[in-house]
Amino acid sequence: MDEIRFRWMTYGDIDGVLAVEEASFSSPWSREAFENEMTINQFAKYLLLEVDGKIAGYCGLWLVMDEAHITNVAVVPELRGHQLGKKMMVKVMDMLRSEGATMMTLEVRVSNHIAQSLYEGLGFSKGGIRKNYYSDNGEDALVMWVKLNEQ
Repeated sequence: MDEIRFRWMTYGDIDGVLAVEEASFSSPWSREAFENEMTINQFAKYLLLEVDGKIAGYCGLWLVMDEAHITNVAVVPELRGHQLGKKMMVKVMDMLRSEGATMMTLEVRVSNHIAQSLYEGLGFSKGGIRKNYYSDNGEDALVMWVKLNEQ
């Protein structure tokens, strides 16, 4: 891992993002879903993580007024454990602050204690539970929030 870079996603990045998505999730988003995010959803933004010139992760979000809702976060399995997810989240939080966002929220599987620990370390607080949130297995989601202007 010589070079780590962050940039906003463009339509031409969909193949690379799909590869990360399919390697990361049991029920990955479809190409059509990402195409819609890039062409129709005026609120969608995706921060890409590139390692040595290749897409290695991404953070998708919807920015509505001053509130950001993280829709999905992934790092390719072979690069997990190197603090890349944390670096990406710190970068997206900084970029959102510069765009005027004051709050950020996300859902995380109740069983995903590693991600919950990462988010808590970044200042997120537990907000509530969304019952049967995940369609692949009906698992509940923990809703987490952070005030970006207090970081």
